[in-house]
Amino acid sequence: MYAVIKTGGKQYRVQAGDLLVVEKLDGEPGAEVAFGDVLLLGDGEAITVGAPLVDGAKVSATLIETRKGEKVKIFKKIRRQGYRRTRGHRQSETVLRVTAIDGAGKSAKWDGKVDLTSKALLDARARNLKNVVAELEAAAAPAPAEAPAKKAAPKKAAAKKSDAAE
Repeated sequence: MYAVIKTGGKQYRVQAGDLLVVEKLDGEPGAEVAFGDVLLLGDGEAITVGAPLVDGAKVSATLIETRKGEKVKIFKKIRRQGYRRTRGHRQSETVLRVTAIDGAGKSAKWDGKVDLTSKALLDARARNLKNVVAELEAAAAPAPAEAPAKKAAPKKAAAKKSDAAE
């Protein structure tokens, strides 16, 4: 079973279990996201087309991470005038795992486990950057509860120099 959804001004064809990169959505990693803008549902030969939306259809997904996309360079030049400008841009994007599609009396669910590992951590592991991996895993792990601070032991009185000389 598949669906065509609309989000961020774009349309995406999704199935249960798909990994999807869309325009930035609000939410924390692990949050559930529901899309009600379902334009089409398909199940083999049976296709339900909405006018403009399919009634009662819903696509559920789990938010994995929000990150910046690939860098785009903007270069402007007017020849023979000495005019050159270079700028860059990185669009914010959200990574989702589609977990369920419901509608038209049918449903499809994904049975796998959603892994919240970020792309930065996967890239660092692939490049064998152990110090970067350690930093990213420490940042992703929940902070442990702080133990009560120990009191400093009282210092012993120092012997006077005059007593030590005798």
